[in-house]
This record gives sequence, structure tokens and C-alpha cells, in this order.
Amino acid sequence: MFKTRLFLGFFLIVATFASCKKDSYNAEKQAKIDDGLIADFIAKNGIAAIKHSSGIYYQIITPGSGDVSFNSSTAVVVNYEGRLLNGNVFDKSSSAVTFVLGRLIQGWQIGIPLIQKGGRIRLIVPSTLAYKNQSPGPGIPENAVLDFTIDLISAQ
Repeated sequence: MFKTRLFLGFFLIVATFASCKKDSYNAEKQAKIDDGLIADFIAKNGIAAIKHSSGIYYQIITPGSGDVSFNSSTAVVVNYEGRLLNGNVFDKSSSAVTFVLGRLIQGWQIGIPLIQKGGRIRLIVPSTLAYKNQSPGPGIPENAVLDFTIDLISAQ
């Protein structure tokens, strides 16, 4: 009886540790994968994008005008469309929406300050600067590279 309890106790401990999922996410490795996907996408679609030192790719379609100095508490009013690299639209504003810059994905925090009021930018954001290995909801799988077109209506 004692041996049976000891065996069951040992089995439960081993099963508990075995069921723990190890976080094997490697941001550096994923960034290299994403960069290759983005480079292929840009080449195949003839997009004149520039690679930012952060890893995002951007195309300033219209620079806009003004002298807003962006920070994490800047309120930005935008219209946008978000797509996966296969062209599937996962989100689109139907009217202007307001966000606090510091609460957005890193790709937007880096990209939006590259334009001013009235500007339009295309951001191709590697997963490491978006949702990483998480799926934030339907339509966006884990490790997804995201392609946004953003119109900056105002910023303050």
C-alpha cells in the first residue's frame, strides 16, 4: 500500500513537471525569419520600403506637415488597415480612431512618428515588434508579420 502511494505520488510529480510548457520563443531567431519573409514580400510586390534600424520596414506615402514631437503619451487619431502578408485584412477602421501611442504595438510606436499630421505611411512590422508568438485574436496567428497602411489625422 505504501509503495503504491509512493509510486502514485512520484507519478503525479513527474506528470506535473512534464506538462509545464517551456517558453522556447527566440526573438532573435524569429526576427531573422520575419526579415526574410518581409524581404521576399517587398521584392514580389515591388514595394519601395526602407528598413528602419528597429527592424520595421516603412514606406512614407505622404509625409504630412507639422512639428509634433511624439512621446508615449501622444494621442494619435488615425484611419488604418491591417493585413497579413497573404493580403487578408484582419482589422480596418471604419472611421477615425484615437489611440495613445505608448499603448500600441512597438511597430506603430516606431513608425507613426516618422510622419506628421496629414501623413500616410505603410508599415510592415515583424512579429517581434507586434504580437510576438501570441495570437491576439481571430485573424492574426502567432508570429505574424503585419502590413499596415496608416493615415495620421492628428497627433497631440
